[in-house]
Amino acid sequence: MGIFLNPNEKNSFKDLHEYDLFVDKTDFIAEIASRIDKPNKLVAFTKPRRFGKTVTAYMLASFFSKGASSKSLFAGLKISRCVIKKKTDDQETELSYEDYLNKFNVIYWDMNSIDDAFQSYMSDESLHVDYVDDIVDYLQYVTLLEIRQNREFDEKISKAPLIGRKSLKPALVATEAKFVLIMDEWDLIYREYRDNDTLQKKFINMLKGLFKAGDGVACFSLAYLTGILPIKKYNSQSALNNFDEYNMLLSGTFAPYFGFTDEEVTELSLRTQCHISKDQLKEWYEGYKFSQDTKDKKNNVLIDVYNPNSVCNAITRNKCSNYWSSTSSNEEVIRLINLNLDGIKDDIISLISGGRIQFNCESFQNDMTTLEYKDQIFSLLVCLGYLGCIDEGEFLRTAYVPNREIRSVLTSIVRRQPWYNAMPVIQRSEKLFQAIRSLDAETTAKIVGGIHNSPYVSVIGYNKEEALVFCLISGLMWCAENSYDSFRELPAGKGFADLVFVPKTKPDLPIMIIEFKRDYSAEEALNQIKEQDYAARYRQDGDKREVLLIGLNYNSGTKEHHCLIEKL
Repeated sequence: MGIFLNPNEKNSFKDLHEYDLFVDKTDFIAEIASRIDKPNKLVAFTKPRRFGKTVTAYMLASFFSKGASSKSLFAGLKISRCVIKKKTDDQETELSYEDYLNKFNVIYWDMNSIDDAFQSYMSDESLHVDYVDDIVDYLQYVTLLEIRQNREFDEKISKAPLIGRKSLKPALVATEAKFVLIMDEWDLIYREYRDNDTLQKKFINMLKGLFKAGDGVACFSLAYLTGILPIKKYNSQSALNNFDEYNMLLSGTFAPYFGFTDEEVTELSLRTQCHISKDQLKEWYEGYKFSQDTKDKKNNVLIDVYNPNSVCNAITRNKCSNYWSSTSSNEEVIRLINLNLDGIKDDIISLISGGRIQFNCESFQNDMTTLEYKDQIFSLLVCLGYLGCIDEGEFLRTAYVPNREIRSVLTSIVRRQPWYNAMPVIQRSEKLFQAIRSLDAETTAKIVGGIHNSPYVSVIGYNKEEALVFCLISGLMWCAENSYDSFRELPAGKGFADLVFVPKTKPDLPIMIIEFKRDYSAEEALNQIKEQDYAARYRQDGDKREVLLIGLNYNSGTKEHHCLIEKL
């Protein structure tokens, strides 16, 4: 047992397994084990922070490592009921999970821990070793040091020529053994040393030696990489194009294994007697859409995934809130927005307001520095989890803000910028709110009409009443986000109000009850509010807050918008 070679099962997966909020995704092991010693044995999964990458890597280490004894850990979980298919000599056999359990020499690299150890190494001159000068040297040195603690491996390495302190690949070849390599946060050097091009190239050349050279790749039965960024591209080519990659821009068949599915959140909320409604969890943390491959390529399934860390926090604390608190990532987003490539500030504000924007991810180099176009920034923000995207085919994607949590983060970022109040969308939001408060129906209709005719309203849904709802929500968003709760189809009086804004705490702000009509009239919309008595719930128990009734109409023939506003 060791740190890098054959770790034991005592890690965060074991801790999570004993946790009330454990969600069993161990059938993923069968998917990965089926690749052992096959042409597709090199695989990379890149997802945002807090999407379960590390705990999944630990799960695989606990399962495969000879240094672990984890039969009791996996007994009764999904993997124990899985069949793993193995093909040899043109014959396919079905094996039990126990045929793979704790049977492999595992090399486990947690790049965050290695970076921490390297910083300690650099700060203490008594630890310094000749020619071990950077993190790439250090990674090879400490791994080789531990491999040589295995007597059998050391004897074979000692007989091999030209193996020095950091000759990892030749040493692995000399052992004549086969390894499973699990590398968590593979992209750390591209994120934390992003301005050190020399170090990055040295690192990728080390990986090329392991995974592209024939003698190197032959040392591995499996290589499993995780990270935030996809594998680095130089020009249009991936530096390790023999890896099967699954990322936020292209998720493939493994979408349900990173994050929680709708069914899993339902089961989790029932099992834990959660006091938060499923609708609240969905509004706050769902919305990452992945196109899952099927045999019929024309009918791929679109899966919505929840942020797992945030769901667990919300259930544990009994409160939906923003648990996305990575300061370093937030600072990166601020830097990207303030580059303002191709007017991206306006686009970010439009996305936060509920809009959707198409972009092309082809030129994205999968790093944080080679950013020359807005499309590349959108691609990076998707990889970091600050935007969701829908696969439109080839390299075309549609970007959107996935949920309320991320909208809260981005809104907070934008509000802190010195250019915030000068942005036209912000000024428009303030103008719309003031028009409603002053009962200026004409200006209200004009602003809503302008939003309706903007490129951020889908052409397909343009004539639907839903488009009007979007226009008002997005139009008021920058004034109402912090001060109001909004409710769609709210049970009220004798029916359901289309849209209601209720102040969170400030009694001086008006309650706004809005009814929408398409191809009828603003008068009919306003009359419906009165006839159905939608305001009844706000006239009880001495509630003296101001209530505004708003009827809004869109004529699909003339493309005109009309509005009527009355104070109750």
